[in-house]
Amino acid sequence: MKTPYLASAATAVALFGAAPLQAQSYQGADSGSAGSAAEGVSTGGGRTSIDPYIEANSLASWQISPGSDVVTYTQLAAGVDASIAGRNNGGSVSVRYERNFAHQSNGADSDTITGVARGYASIIPRVLTVEAGALASSTRVDAQGRSVINPIVDDTLSTQTYSAYAGPTLQTRAGDVEVNANYRIGYTRVDSPDFITATGTAADLFDESVSHSASVRAGTRPGQPLPVGLGVGAGYYQEDVSNLDQRVRDAYVRGDVTVPVTPTLAIVAGAGIEDVEVSSRDAVRDAAGNPVIGDNGRFITDEASPRIIAYEASGLIWDVGVVWSPSSRTQLEARFGHRYDSETFYGSFSWRPSSRSSLQIGVYDGIQGFGGRLNNSLAALPTDFTVSRDPVTGELTGCVSSIDGSGCLDGLLGSLRSSVFRGRGVVGSYSRQIGRMTASIGAGYDRRTFIGAPGTVLELADGLVDESYYVTAGLSGPVGQRGRFSVNSYANRFESGTAGAEDVTAIGGSASYSEEVIRNLSARAAVAISMLDSDIAPDNFTTASALLGLRYDF
Repeated sequence: MKTPYLASAATAVALFGAAPLQAQSYQGADSGSAGSAAEGVSTGGGRTSIDPYIEANSLASWQISPGSDVVTYTQLAAGVDASIAGRNNGGSVSVRYERNFAHQSNGADSDTITGVARGYASIIPRVLTVEAGALASSTRVDAQGRSVINPIVDDTLSTQTYSAYAGPTLQTRAGDVEVNANYRIGYTRVDSPDFITATGTAADLFDESVSHSASVRAGTRPGQPLPVGLGVGAGYYQEDVSNLDQRVRDAYVRGDVTVPVTPTLAIVAGAGIEDVEVSSRDAVRDAAGNPVIGDNGRFITDEASPRIIAYEASGLIWDVGVVWSPSSRTQLEARFGHRYDSETFYGSFSWRPSSRSSLQIGVYDGIQGFGGRLNNSLAALPTDFTVSRDPVTGELTGCVSSIDGSGCLDGLLGSLRSSVFRGRGVVGSYSRQIGRMTASIGAGYDRRTFIGAPGTVLELADGLVDESYYVTAGLSGPVGQRGRFSVNSYANRFESGTAGAEDVTAIGGSASYSEEVIRNLSARAAVAISMLDSDIAPDNFTTASALLGLRYDF
């Protein structure tokens, strides 16, 4: 099975916020992602902003290589950007619907919906909070499953990804003991074109999954009442993937201790017992023993077949590390230990040298499916953020930025294999206000080792490693009293572990300018260029695009 390369120029990525971990945090399925369900919550003093808009644009897309072809489009779009920051609730949302009408017969009409949302509401202030998040992302593929840089393509070449999560968080005290608990349910779905099946490349493509995550911890701080802090906690994670009825189960119980060394530095250690199991069923087989593929391009699950264990690990887990917090603006946590029958390392670093700049770095390690990872990434975003979009396609790109920190788009969508995987990597982002301008840069590395049960079709993916490298940068700001500009660039590298499959590199950039003509009505102009280099293709796939249009903000 070849890997479906779904890393388009605009959305070869998924959301992963490098939010700081809380001290003594532990996630049963993904160490180093979000220490608690409420981790990204931002509080404010009462501010609401709602900006609905409509756009009418003219686009030209020039395929520079291979060959030379120009297609023009009329683009109509509607969307809303909103944020709220109150005493007991907060959140941000950016959603956009776009319809493109081709003017030439060699073009194709298309429509997409993209957006990201994250918010919370306090049921009992400072005690019980409910939070939720959602993502809609559009990715383009070609008939070989490779990326297509051209932002305007037929809907039959479009893959739409949807993900959402919600759940409550409890934080309370019983004397000197702090009690924290949370639960989260998530859902992720990928709608992909059927044509991929005909090429034999997409039988391994993710369909949908439902995930559940719950944890509880009770502990004391150093000096309250003992010289050291003590804690005990438990957690449970389960993800059910529709492809071949895959299931991830992870349950743990552990204790931890915090030993202060200085007022700002502490040594932390923990140990416990964890039980992890990954299992699946086989596909329906025809008379010749070949797996049967359904109309949706995925293997048909043999519900009568027995559940087969793909991976299991049960026994002692431990980790040691340091927590350094010299001020409210600087936090570091780093841990090394034993988990999944091997060494593990995870942690985070958060630094806000001033109110105008922020640095976030996160290191993660966990066993999950595609849907579970995407849900964790959403939960790690800040609740007060500004979304960056491609000025031509309107799709999500770059990093979301916030005064409390940033969350960057990483290489999660670079591979949409259905197989459960152990994912390890690092992601970082930096944003800074420079006068009236905002600059940001994000980079990261994602490595996935896939897990497949022996005797099933997923056995072909077992042990394969996919790797993604990515970097994105942007600069935006006002020009005079009525103008605004933005410049964005990106580079992605995807290396497949499948024998004979090609590696893909995507590089591109864009620039845009808008000027308010009259109140609420702006004229817009944008240009973009993108290049995709595949090891198997004789020529690079390069396109240039330009846009002229009007936007009305209500």
